Amino acid sequence: MYKYFTLLLFTLNIYNCFAKTDTTSISLHLQKITKTAAYRNYQNLTQLNAVASYIKSYFSKYSDSVAYQEYEVDGKIYKNVICSFGTENTQRIIVGAHYDVCGNQEGADDNASGVVGLLELAYQLKGQKLNKRLDLVAYTLEEPPYFRTEFMGSAVHAKHLSDNNIDVFGMLSIEMTGYFKDEKNTQNYPLGILSLRYGNRGNYITLVNQFNKGKFAKQFSRCFKDSKTIITKSFTGPKTLPGIDFSDHLNYWNHGYSALMITDTSFYRNKNYHQKTDTMETLDIGRMAKVIDGIYLALLKLAAKTN
Repeated sequence: MYKYFTLLLFTLNIYNCFAKTDTTSISLHLQKITKTAAYRNYQNLTQLNAVASYIKSYFSKYSDSVAYQEYEVDGKIYKNVICSFGTENTQRIIVGAHYDVCGNQEGADDNASGVVGLLELAYQLKGQKLNKRLDLVAYTLEEPPYFRTEFMGSAVHAKHLSDNNIDVFGMLSIEMTGYFKDEKNTQNYPLGILSLRYGNRGNYITLVNQFNKGKFAKQFSRCFKDSKTIITKSFTGPKTLPGIDFSDHLNYWNHGYSALMITDTSFYRNKNYHQKTDTMETLDIGRMAKVIDGIYLALLKLAAKTN
């Protein structure tokens, strides 16, 4: 009993030392990204560039290595934003989230929530001594009509890594992490029978993997669960199952990298998906912060120097 109590105190102390995500900061970021005069979709290049500029400016407060990755589509220049820590190391971990939206809507959960995660991780990673390079990447053009094409920002980024034989340990896609419900029957699944295992309450975050997930995905999943910041469930299945590859991690899978997605399960829970009702007022900021804290603690465990 004493050993258990000591371990519990140690875990709480580690969490208190390293978990720093501020709900006020989350709200301010969401406000800046979603409450804009125009929608940040592929047709509104000016607004996309404004959001990219906001992300780059915030990244630059905490890292000396921040850059745009620009590429051309139909005569227009689109931008990924990359922020790096531990650049003296060769092997990389990629953490990404897309900042564009589908159509004319604010896209608070999809995927301002993921981008806010990147911004808060940048703040927390400043000054950490790492044994791996961590690249935070805000992608453009994840949404239709470019989804599953070579013009996805993540497709451009993953191809660059592969073409240049860059040593990538793995990739995490942060995709919709702000919508939670505790009531019964607030969680659906691609197969109804899954509710017997995972329950019907949308009160957890999910780590989504494919079969043969690879070393990084296995280790990150274990470390995130060990952080115990939020109720967490894992799902592993075939790429053909609807929803399992519905984000930027699919492009890293296509190049053979170990990758996974962390998500509130998207449209299987959040019925505001791709609707005008996907606003920041519908999000659970407190639990968003806990997701970000869990990601941060897991990354530290995987990439921080031990001596």
